[in-house]
Amino acid sequence: MIIGVPKEIKNHEYRVGMTPASVRELIGHGHSVFVEHNAGSGIGFTDADYEAVGANVLATAAEVFAKAEMIVKVKEPQPAERAMLREGQILFTYLHLAPDLPQTQDLIASKAVCIAYETVTDNKGGLPLLAPMSEVAGRMSIQAGARALEKSCAGRGMLLGGVPGVAPAKVVIIGGGMVGANAAQMAVGMGADVTVLDRNVDVLRRINAQFNGAVKAIYSTAEALEQEVLAADLVIGGVLVPGAAAPKLVTREHIKRMKPGSAIVDVAIDQGGCVETSKPTTHADPTYIVNDVVHYCVANMPGAVPLTSTFALNNATLPFIIRLANKGYKKALQEDKHLLAGLNVYHGKVTNQSVAEALGFAYVAPEVAIG
Repeated sequence: MIIGVPKEIKNHEYRVGMTPASVRELIGHGHSVFVEHNAGSGIGFTDADYEAVGANVLATAAEVFAKAEMIVKVKEPQPAERAMLREGQILFTYLHLAPDLPQTQDLIASKAVCIAYETVTDNKGGLPLLAPMSEVAGRMSIQAGARALEKSCAGRGMLLGGVPGVAPAKVVIIGGGMVGANAAQMAVGMGADVTVLDRNVDVLRRINAQFNGAVKAIYSTAEALEQEVLAADLVIGGVLVPGAAAPKLVTREHIKRMKPGSAIVDVAIDQGGCVETSKPTTHADPTYIVNDVVHYCVANMPGAVPLTSTFALNNATLPFIIRLANKGYKKALQEDKHLLAGLNVYHGKVTNQSVAEALGFAYVAPEVAIG
């Protein structure tokens, strides 16, 4: 198979779909890899590094898209990239379609085979290709939140961990999954007063055991969420409904009643955000203020630490890329129900039920679509 790796063009996105080491693995399996000029420059990989492992370097994204049977990316294709997709071409990347009608319409029109990292599953009921970026984003959320609480960013002027004689900031984390657990780890390490809200009692038990009671694990009723959010100095939104738009758990009314200068980091913004006042921002302009509350809603948070993120992502995606290349997409999808769960759009049909319901498209089961 011919695999193409274009340079990411989303604002301040420096990750790359495949490292030279990953390319070497694909070439070792007998495949060809075409990499766009400077695709890995954001994390220090040169064209020569890719050529040294056998890749072909092309000058433009258009050339890469024209040659490749499978495109491997990191972030969702931007409009210019979507225009280059063709019927039957495999697109393997993060998509986050539920809150993104224009992208979904373009992918349907392209008739490409669009497999989303974030809905691929595993035997444990997890999301193995989302997990590494959730780990990164969860840990980053505390860094970003600590910065947002500084007075220069219009925050309350608080140090997250306080100092002896001065209370630490109260951090409330909504959702105890991969994002929430990693956020809690960082917040506890920085000395904050940490509370995690979740509706799954088993998750709350895990959080309690993981942190030996150092984190307050509370069942998330509407009343409990309101009380904790209004008392918080920093709120982390880490809610995930796989494939679907995130529920709006923090409302405009909550925002109006929060402490002036408090901060929100909405990690769920890729799926539309779990805060009613959230809107996507970029690393170039990451925050804005609503009712004196600082909002950090960067839609590609791990892109700020692209070296760590790229290697973590490649570790997870490489086995699936090899499988798709070795077997072809149809056989690979038919033989692996977990990879099949990643199929979101196939030859003009929406094959993810959550996406179809969120955007009003007819749903075709993926196993039916591929025949």
